Amino acid sequence: MRTVYLDNNATTQPAPEVIEAMLPFFTELWGNPSSMHVFGGQVRRHVELARAQVAALIGADPSEILFTSCGTESDNMAIRGAVEAANAPVNVITSRVEHPAVLEPCRMLKERGVPVIELEVNGKGQIRLDDLRLALSRGRAVVSLMWANNETGVIFPMAEATELVKAAGGIMHTDAVQAAGKLPIDVRRLPVDLLSLSGHKLHAPKGIGVLFIRRGTRIRPLLLGGHQENGKRGGTENVPYIVGLGRACELAARALGDETTRVAALRDRLQAGILAACPDVRVNGDEVQRLPNTLNISFQYIEGESILYHLSDCGIAASSGSACTSGSLEPSHVIRAMGVPFMAAHGSIRFSLSRYNTAADIEYVLENLPPIIKKLRAISPFAAL
Repeated sequence: MRTVYLDNNATTQPAPEVIEAMLPFFTELWGNPSSMHVFGGQVRRHVELARAQVAALIGADPSEILFTSCGTESDNMAIRGAVEAANAPVNVITSRVEHPAVLEPCRMLKERGVPVIELEVNGKGQIRLDDLRLALSRGRAVVSLMWANNETGVIFPMAEATELVKAAGGIMHTDAVQAAGKLPIDVRRLPVDLLSLSGHKLHAPKGIGVLFIRRGTRIRPLLLGGHQENGKRGGTENVPYIVGLGRACELAARALGDETTRVAALRDRLQAGILAACPDVRVNGDEVQRLPNTLNISFQYIEGESILYHLSDCGIAASSGSACTSGSLEPSHVIRAMGVPFMAAHGSIRFSLSRYNTAADIEYVLENLPPIIKKLRAISPFAAL
């Protein structure tokens, strides 16, 4: 049976070049990079090379790159670390459609008495800049807004939002986990203070992430211990995964043109084919300001989970939303926040492509999906309403 993987916003296939780069650090170069002897020193050079490779992808200085275990840790450190380092009352501003890695630490801070404002989004999944401007008027703030949404692919107006935050004297963090490797990012032009990314979203392994900390930004460490990462994160560096992430960032920088052209064309072909073959469907989110690889689409009158099971039987992997919130039969918080009607919200599916997908993959989905929708609608008690 053919296998078609279209769940790349959940995780990506590690690139063969990444695996090849990592292997020596399991077998030969296994020294501790913090050690003074030659076994550590030769490893340290590779860690710093990876730091430079990551920095190059986002236009940062290598000294501003801090390695973490994942995007979730990076988000938590950015938000909690910035609030704790403020040494003065601050508000926290975020949006209702953020990843749980942002929403949960914000809500924990709220329970501890920190004022937290969650911005609403419109029907296209976009924040309103006037709402952000009003929230900033309430006092100094730590702001965390995702660059691109993991479920809909909607791209927030980061340049305008960052300008507002900096003009108000706030600290700006962006969760760029889904944007890195899919969109051009240059922190020299966009003055965010903090930026998170995750290796396994751009063809590196799971278990490695990054927090960009602009020079001069005050932040309190989340993990206390040794003096690794310039004293900002204790713990021996995960060298093989750091090296893998560096190589993945180097590959991602080279593939940006492919993401924004060929992959986007495949996504558009998938969307057009579904709309032509299946009645009563709707695309969720802004169709212009959207990641080139992401399509979130609702099939009315049927459950998304049923669609996914049938697709899986055909060897097709997709998702009903964030992998971090799977297991719930409720529509995702992102879809609910956008006001998607009930009958459509429950039938929402996310297809997310990568540079490894082909035109043949898309045609295979378009051959198998319409009969599945027709079959499920035929037995749906809601279709006749």
